[in-house]
Amino acid sequence: MARDLTTAQRFYRAVAGWAFRPARLGEAFSVAEMDGVPVAGIGALAADLGVAVAWTPYFAVDDADVAVDRIRERTGTIAVGPVSFATGGRAALVADPDGAVFGIWEGAVSPHWRVGRGRAPAWLELRTRNAFDAAIFYGAVLEWASGRTGCCEVSYEEDQVVLRQGGEPVARLNSGPVELASYSPHTRPRWHVHFRVPRLKPAVEAAVSMGGRPVSDVTSNASERWVALRDPDGALFTLTTSLAADAG
Repeated sequence: MARDLTTAQRFYRAVAGWAFRPARLGEAFSVAEMDGVPVAGIGALAADLGVAVAWTPYFAVDDADVAVDRIRERTGTIAVGPVSFATGGRAALVADPDGAVFGIWEGAVSPHWRVGRGRAPAWLELRTRNAFDAAIFYGAVLEWASGRTGCCEVSYEEDQVVLRQGGEPVARLNSGPVELASYSPHTRPRWHVHFRVPRLKPAVEAAVSMGGRPVSDVTSNASERWVALRDPDGALFTLTTSLAADAG
């Protein structure tokens, strides 16, 4: 969610190399693409809805009303919705019991819109107090590991709860350290979105030149390097690249 669509497009075009096309949901929405493949959506609704500018993962559900009821039953919070769109689909903005914000979407989903593949977001990461408690909450609300067709598998790997779809990791749930009442959103329980870029340093330099700023050191493992940033309106996101590509 952004305040101004044109400004947000300009920033992410420079930083991540995205192109944009109109979305079916109306003039306030656009879809970001890389090589013609959907990567993310931007909606200029933050001011209208009175919410913070932020990147938020939306999870597909069969019935938004059922999902909202499950969230309430498990002490989550409903911030907005479910809202119906004239072009089809219903959405709600919600939070888990620790306050991590996410969305639910009932409606058509592009078959090309997949986390973890190609140019799509590399992965989603939930930082929370207790990854096991979070996995139980999200599993019940979103029917993870339910065995139904097209659903996800959940496993415990290297101190993380890992969500896979079709064998590919799409989300990771990590336990602490977080502070529920922290002044900084970066240290509160939250979902982080990791976007791929070909080279990390030029992308960070472009972000700074456009008014963004890093909020973490560059971190790496055996295969990836990444850094968390804020865009000019304060939205948190993470850029990541493979070590092989970044060294080229």
